[in-house]
Amino acid sequence: MSYLAPSEFVAKMVDAGESKLLMSTRDTLIRSYMAGAILALAAAFAVTVTVNTGNALVGALLFPVGFCLLYLLGFDLLTGVFTLAPLAVLDKRPGATWRGVLRNWSLVFVGNFAGALTVAVFMAIIFTSGFTEAPNAVGQKIGHIGEGRTVGYAAHGAGGMLTLFIRAVMCNWMVSTGVVAAMMSTSVSGKVIAMWMPILVFFYMGFEHSIVNMYLFPSGLMLGGQFTFMDYMLWNEIPTVLGNLVGGLTFVGATLYSTHYKSATKRFA
Repeated sequence: MSYLAPSEFVAKMVDAGESKLLMSTRDTLIRSYMAGAILALAAAFAVTVTVNTGNALVGALLFPVGFCLLYLLGFDLLTGVFTLAPLAVLDKRPGATWRGVLRNWSLVFVGNFAGALTVAVFMAIIFTSGFTEAPNAVGQKIGHIGEGRTVGYAAHGAGGMLTLFIRAVMCNWMVSTGVVAAMMSTSVSGKVIAMWMPILVFFYMGFEHSIVNMYLFPSGLMLGGQFTFMDYMLWNEIPTVLGNLVGGLTFVGATLYSTHYKSATKRFA
């Protein structure tokens, strides 16, 4: 059967976490760079579809194509390793340490950011004909997204920061569910269908994804968005990374590990 029971795919989660920690620096950077680039291109695609159709649901329905591709190709997102890498330490796998977890997270962050920034530059060139004219409709939309999700949050003070953080938590609850969903099946079609559903939910609901934002906000700055790099870091990227960490590790990794891998002793009536 192509479907794996929870106890089986959670064991695969722990194995995957261990493999992330033992991966070489070169491979970690290459795989995370490509993941950031592909997800950024998917975000540009989804925004383009939304602008051209006037329907955000259509863009959200098509955005998961990038997520599915990067995971089928074996690339790594920060949101995924937030959930998987600590499980190897919790399971006391040989060579798995918290220092190794922090090393993995740092390398994946750098790789994802570099990949997303590369696509941000490429798409900004396309949206402005090589910076020779004002941004087209899609470029203007990306600039406005950057404004609303930085200075827009800042305008609400502590309430805005709380909203941003909760959106980031909810985001990686869904995205990490998509990462795990890919392990539920041994067939490509099964993996794609399972991944598609939670990624659609996160994108349409406007939750905050640290890697998608690594594309949207630098791109928005290049395209005339009325916010600064410090606005982006303080009022989006840093809180989003922290919220993504909490959402993925708490609501996906720890819960599945505790009940399907380290389940409590059964009680009998």
